[in-house]
Amino acid sequence: MFKSVLVANRGEIACRVFRTARRMGLRTIAVYSEADAKALHVREADEAVLIGPAPARESYLDAAKVLAAAKATGAEAIHPGYGFLSENADFAEAVMAAGLVWIGPPPAAIRAMGLKDAAKSLMIEAGVPVTPGYLGEDQSLERLQSEADAIGYPVLIKAVAGGGGKGMKKVDRAEDFADGLASAQREGQSSFGDPRVLIEKYITRPRHIEVQVFGDRHGTVVHLHERDCSLQRRHQKVIEEAPAPGMDAATRKAVTDAAVRAAKAVNYEGAGTIEFIADASDGLKADRIWFMEMNTRLQVEHPVTEAITGVDLVEWQLRVAAGEPIPLKQEDIPLNGWAMEARLYAEDPANGFLPSIGRLEHFVMPEDARVDTGVEQGGEVSQFYDPMIAKLIVHADTREAAAEALADACASVEVWPVRTNAGFLVRCLEHPRFVEGDVDTGFIGSEEASLAVARPSAKTTAAALATVGLRADEALRSSELSPWTDGLFAFRMNGEPQTPVVLYHGGERVEGVLSGEYTGGAPRHSTFDVHLEDQAFQASGVPAYVFVDGEQVSGAHTGDGRVVVFEEGDAFQFSPRLRGGAGTGPASDGSLRAPMPGKIVAAPAKPGDTVAKGQPVIVLEAMKMEHALVAPFDGVVETIGAAVGDQVTDGTVLAIVRSAEAQG
Repeated sequence: MFKSVLVANRGEIACRVFRTARRMGLRTIAVYSEADAKALHVREADEAVLIGPAPARESYLDAAKVLAAAKATGAEAIHPGYGFLSENADFAEAVMAAGLVWIGPPPAAIRAMGLKDAAKSLMIEAGVPVTPGYLGEDQSLERLQSEADAIGYPVLIKAVAGGGGKGMKKVDRAEDFADGLASAQREGQSSFGDPRVLIEKYITRPRHIEVQVFGDRHGTVVHLHERDCSLQRRHQKVIEEAPAPGMDAATRKAVTDAAVRAAKAVNYEGAGTIEFIADASDGLKADRIWFMEMNTRLQVEHPVTEAITGVDLVEWQLRVAAGEPIPLKQEDIPLNGWAMEARLYAEDPANGFLPSIGRLEHFVMPEDARVDTGVEQGGEVSQFYDPMIAKLIVHADTREAAAEALADACASVEVWPVRTNAGFLVRCLEHPRFVEGDVDTGFIGSEEASLAVARPSAKTTAAALATVGLRADEALRSSELSPWTDGLFAFRMNGEPQTPVVLYHGGERVEGVLSGEYTGGAPRHSTFDVHLEDQAFQASGVPAYVFVDGEQVSGAHTGDGRVVVFEEGDAFQFSPRLRGGAGTGPASDGSLRAPMPGKIVAAPAKPGDTVAKGQPVIVLEAMKMEHALVAPFDGVVETIGAAVGDQVTDGTVLAIVRSAEAQG
């Protein structure tokens, strides 16, 4: 066994690999960009090397810099994690040529499975069923359009070198094909350096089933059962589980046997995942499950497999890379209970799931779940990298118990001012269809209206109003002038036994009445009666710990009079005044503003064009994904404020749309 390992990655996966490596007594080495100088993975390593500026292409994707760091630190092995260089066969060869141990599959296997069209041809030869579609070399718009027309809509355009939902576009109509193709090609070129695509028939009720496989250099290949990753949004996995609901023993054997055949066809070594697409219109059946692609690396969702098998997959990776055989025979790999994982993203479901960046001033994770993360309170969520900030994993005896435990874990998440999808995850996990196992990849899309946006409960609103009183009480005791006592709330606990308090949430006015008397010099713990419309609550505590009707409500506050209350994973902000400002996204005046820093990659509309509500006007690339800014209403494009290729800052006006009425 080698004595040291460099992880050519960042964030959560770097911390995950370090955890196992330390347990095995290995020296750990991190690499980092300038943006990650204070990141958690840098501090957790025994040694860390700066490899370049923030953009990934100048740091984490620069193979020469990674290899130089390995040489400078005396690293004996390199673990690529996932993403970045993990499926780059040239990098794998360079690592081996440098005399280092490559903790991954052979470069030939990476190449064989790296291009989706070639991989499908290889699978057909190996007797693995594949979805119907076009895999040809002719990449002209005319040929691709004609093939899509022949397959029949809807179709799925997929970058041949793609993964993680990037370079993948669903097209429902022939007239939309050219735009969808152009977007998929741009993402393929940007993310993988390859604009080529393939066309597949879109399965109208698909489920995403995948099998964890593992091979060693002694010719052994085993599987560690299946996972279901059907809960997705924009082809990005959101919740994963193992095993797959509704999978009977016969279907499981057929699918896992096919996965092992697929891995053996490329002489696979190390951890890999065979992904299948299943037609779930009539349950899971072996003859309605087709090979989709292979990921020649460790998957983000590997913890659910670890939970049901008791296997540390990173340890297996290290041991197999060192030449050891797989530790368990196929018949000795258990399947115990049920595991689920939720991906916590820094994004705002209430604002179209736009990524959220900035400092993590308040960051609290659940205590009753496994939490894999690469950030901490006081850290930063950067615009340069993937917005996933943590994974929450639970294990229970049954699927129902696992779903309930994961919902509880997500509900206890507290993050501010960066927004997260924690509340959205809770609503997914508690949705009757999910609880019943009635899931497919279209679940979130069909239920998004009820899942994405939440409103604060009366109890949460009462907690916000009570916090105002508690802060004012605290300030009065210390005789301090502050936003809580400067007349902003017309609140004087020692003057009026019943005081109206007005707050605003999301532009809506919230008014309540606090009853109670302030007594100077009294203990810091205060008690109020809160009257909100036709409901009454009793509140007590101190500003950071508010109790409403005897139950603690967690919250935070800012120095300018705003209050944040956490409820079921959501963070609700209340303000003493109606706040306007530049904002981001579509405004009522028709201005489309950049929601975050990024690069303009397309401008489908031009000044003078007539556009319909929801029609893309300009496209921004940020955090490795494209974000289309759409017309907020029917109208005419008045101006386009940025050109393709421009780098823009958040809040920049990118376009203005005038309504038809305004034009008239």
